Amino acid sequence: MATNTLMRRFARWHVWLGWLVGVPILMWTVTGLFMVARPIDEVRGTTLRIEAEPQALALPGAPSADGPVREMRAFMQRGRAVSLVTLMDGSQRRYDLATGQPIAGVSAAEARDLAGQAIRGGDKVARVTRFEADEVPFDFRKPMPVWQVALEDGTHVYIGQQTGEIEAVRTRWWRAFDVMWGLHIMDLETREDTSHPILILFAALSMIGALMGCVLMFRRRKGRVQA
Repeated sequence: MATNTLMRRFARWHVWLGWLVGVPILMWTVTGLFMVARPIDEVRGTTLRIEAEPQALALPGAPSADGPVREMRAFMQRGRAVSLVTLMDGSQRRYDLATGQPIAGVSAAEARDLAGQAIRGGDKVARVTRFEADEVPFDFRKPMPVWQVALEDGTHVYIGQQTGEIEAVRTRWWRAFDVMWGLHIMDLETREDTSHPILILFAALSMIGALMGCVLMFRRRKGRVQA
């Protein structure tokens, strides 16, 4: 008897909870289906751009590099005026703007020091590992040579070996979030494809299920009134 009463009470609470969350769930599924229906590049208009052939930079007084230059950026880096040159093949070089001399790539000791200076808790280093552009860890996903400074709390600080800049910081929470994001968009391989047939199918099924649930709540309420 007591069990039946408790179950009826739970059923009543479930109905009221359905009224509270039914509309937001329907809204989330409808908007979710709309957002995954088309590839994000198409939404942003990226596919409409006519790509021009990259041209080498011809600029008098530019630092001499090991090949044709595609892009050059000047900025202050730890008290020194630096020019970061990107070559046509995508590789990068740094030059001292005061002398025009190339700056050597970042060493393991320099990467460790930079993490300690720029990151809270960055002085508690577990290990420092160098990765080539074609073998970077999955949580970095940029094709460039980097130092991974792994901190004791699980944070990974990625420092460009040629740029001398902190390119990314990946905490343990970021990596967990990345996994959840991959599950959310049903793409655990690249975690970037937000519009594919499986995701669209399940988004449509979820929307239909949420819509049917909202309709059934009205029907149940009507039946209770008639009773």
